[in-house]
Parts: sequence; structure tokens; C-alpha cells
Amino acid sequence: MSNADMHAHYGAGVELDRLLGGSSRIEFARTKELLERFLPTPPARVLDVGGGPGRYATWLAGSGHAVHLVDPVPLHVEEAMAAARGLANPFTAATGDARHLDVPDDDFDVVLLLGPMYHLIEREERMAALQEARRVVRPGGSVAVAAISRFASLLHGLIYGELGDPTFSGIVDRDLREGQHRNPTENQAWFTTAFFHHPDELRDEVTEAGLEVEGVFGVEGPGWLLSDQWDDPVGRETILRVARAVEREQTMIGVSGHLLAVARRVR
Repeated sequence: MSNADMHAHYGAGVELDRLLGGSSRIEFARTKELLERFLPTPPARVLDVGGGPGRYATWLAGSGHAVHLVDPVPLHVEEAMAAARGLANPFTAATGDARHLDVPDDDFDVVLLLGPMYHLIEREERMAALQEARRVVRPGGSVAVAAISRFASLLHGLIYGELGDPTFSGIVDRDLREGQHRNPTENQAWFTTAFFHHPDELRDEVTEAGLEVEGVFGVEGPGWLLSDQWDDPVGRETILRVARAVEREQTMIGVSGHLLAVARRVR
């Protein structure tokens, strides 16, 4: 989580409005929809690890939850604190590392990892973050873990006609082979150093951390490839309908740009 590429990428301010545009609007809407199925009745104590500039924390606090956000990027924490100041039920925010949380054991009802798994590129780092999430959530509490799909760059390249670019094609080949995403260019649309999960791999890692997986979901479904339709109310409902229909279909989950594993600490 300390890699220079990640800090340079997010330090440029790209995350502040990301969830409000393009296919990320589908990611945001669907992630909230999926989380609502598992969130306890407010006011639950929610730890938002890797919460960025606070889009999810703002939503959760507005629903009445007590939220604390942790993020390794100082700019994100500043942006989150600014967002919190305008709320009737403000959340708190601090810099921190998903692998070493400065939080007591059993302290939260829900732990969200909606970003860290992208940038913990080594398996032992991801396992450390998952084990920390298990440590700080109370027995019976939920942990939600987001990941980027192993196939995201391949499908992005299909839609935007970039698979003919030798550099991008090489990035995709490595993504498919290893899950290790490396962008040697300055094109931010091609993202930054990251890890892309196969759905089975995400389930296995969460289970190995001692959490009981309740479901691994495809977040956006195939509709993120037609995100311009989101601007039309009928198109939006169609995208959501399709995403809901295939969210747990094993042969379709990886077509989503993002995955979401929801798990519970049983003891």
C-alpha cells in the first residue's frame, strides 16, 4: 500500500469525483445496493478502510451509521474530512494502512475494504489486510471486500478499441496471466499498479482469512460496457436489472468491472 505509483495516481486528485461519472456511476449505485442487504440497522459502527475521499462514508453517515474512514493517501483524508464537515451526522477520518489498523479488537459492526485489495499486489499483503478486518470486526459482524475483475482491462480494451495498441495489449496479457496490472505509460485511463482478482481467488482469500463468505457478487454486470445508457432512465433500469439477474451467476461474475465479497466473522 506504500507503492509510489499508487500515491502518485491518487495524489493527482483523480478519485474525488470518479464515482460520479462514466461506468463508475454503476459501480457506486450497485455497491450501495449490495451493501444495503447486509448492513445492520443504524446506528452501526462502520470502519471504511481505504475509503478515499468519503463517498461511501458520506452515504453511510447520512443513513445514520457511525463511520470512521481510514485511507493511506493524505489528500483523500483531507477531502473526506471536508465532506464530513457538511454533514448533520459527520464521520471521522484518519490516515492509516489496511495491513496495520490502529483500531482495537472487535470494535466495529461492519468493516469495508472497498479499495485496498486493488493496490495490495502481493498475496501476503492482501491476507494481512483481510486478517486485520477480521480482527477489528465484532463476532457476527460483516466484512465487505471489493476487487477489480481479472477481465476488466480486456473488456475495457474491447469497448474502447485499445486492444490493437501493443502496449495496452501487453498490459492485458499480463493481467490475464498473473493478475498483476502494470501501466508503463502516463495514460491514467489505463489505471496504475494494481492487482486484478479472479472471482474464485477473491473467495479463497477471504475464506483463508477466517471469514465465512456469504456471497461473491458481480457488481456492475455487463452493463458497465454500455455506460452511456445510464443517462436514460429506461437504460439505467435495464442495466440494473441485468446486473441483479447475473450478480451470482458463476459464469458471468467476472464480466463485471468490480467484484464484491460479503463475509461474516462467525467467532
